[in-house]
Amino acid sequence: MIIVDTALEKREQAGNPIRVGLIGAGYMGRGIALQIEQYIRGMRVVAISNRTLSGAERAYREAGVDSITKVETVAQLENSVAGGHYAITDDAMILCAADGIDAIIEATGHVEFSAHSVMTAIEHGKHVVLMNAELDATVGPILKVYADRAGVVITNADGDQPGVMMNLFRFVKTIGYQPVLAGNIKGLQDYYRNPETQKGFAEQHNITPQMATSFADGTKISMENAVVANATGFKVGKRGMYGPRCTHVSEALKLFPIDQLLNGGLVDYILGAEPGPGVFVLGYNEHPVRQGYMKYFKMGEGPLYVFYVPYHLPHLEVPLTAARAVLFEDAAIAPLGSPVCDVITVAKYDLKAGEVIDGIGGFTCYGMIENSDVSKAESLLPMGLSEGCRLKSDVKRDLAITYLDVDLPPGRLCDKLRAEQDSYFSAA
Repeated sequence: MIIVDTALEKREQAGNPIRVGLIGAGYMGRGIALQIEQYIRGMRVVAISNRTLSGAERAYREAGVDSITKVETVAQLENSVAGGHYAITDDAMILCAADGIDAIIEATGHVEFSAHSVMTAIEHGKHVVLMNAELDATVGPILKVYADRAGVVITNADGDQPGVMMNLFRFVKTIGYQPVLAGNIKGLQDYYRNPETQKGFAEQHNITPQMATSFADGTKISMENAVVANATGFKVGKRGMYGPRCTHVSEALKLFPIDQLLNGGLVDYILGAEPGPGVFVLGYNEHPVRQGYMKYFKMGEGPLYVFYVPYHLPHLEVPLTAARAVLFEDAAIAPLGSPVCDVITVAKYDLKAGEVIDGIGGFTCYGMIENSDVSKAESLLPMGLSEGCRLKSDVKRDLAITYLDVDLPPGRLCDKLRAEQDSYFSAA
């Protein structure tokens, strides 16, 4: 942030702001537009795509932008950007293909739709910022391969838990402590929540019932921690993580198996702890002199220490991710290479042959994190690919669904990318 703000100020003074295209004008998308247009110097949201134009118009209006142009072609958008205007469209591919846009912020939360957007953006040489752990956890490693080939950055976002965890991970490592666990602080975990039980919460917080359900049933944290696992190399200690309950994050030192922490590291979470909803990293250093310093700083006896951030501020920090990508070619968080963890599909109730899975945040299934080698060996269906799959056989509640249990919807790009990912990293 200290470097980014200075670099952005230089872009502002030079009259050369970073030009961002925003896909998705939902609750978070509107917040991003407001943040950039009102509070981030050296950056502009030059175009917004949304499936309903009224949503894109609302995002600009709330951000204080009144003069908006509707565009229907790449050429029209390019002319708008060149003229310093603001544009809206219901065709995301126009944003991804048009010259003059430096970075795309993908804020829809969909998998199949977003796969098309991201691939098109990469093909046209644009950096991509994902507010979409679902896509990243499902096919992020192969998308990173494509981005590397194109010479662009693909990254998940600062401010959301994966980005906050990775920033903290990098900080802990930089000051000389070995990160051994990257963790989330969660308030609720109930696998059987659904859009009906979460309807009131969703209305209270201006989000969809499906999004609220994914938070409550464990799918979202599994997706987020899979993103972190793929960026750090950390695995899970068991299917679904340990998720111990405690009252304060400082207690996390004694809640996880030390042998697993020191043998490659873990992603996990704690439940019901303060300060929520933050994140934490456990760092290890057994140097006796350093232990003395850390005791003096009231960090504990060591050699294991808790470092934490007591908040996450997604839409406020996403612009910093775009700036890091454009100005420094630095990803906030991206896969290291081969997938480390996956999010599998688990039945919420006894499912019958012929039923169609309604996907993330739905009534039928929840997502659970698992190590990728186990997921692949057991041919488990990724939660990110579950929507629209039709069951060929009955599946009991709390059992994982396999590829053999379902028929996939035909012709999806996300399935092709997943197959390519499996093949590419098996060969590697």
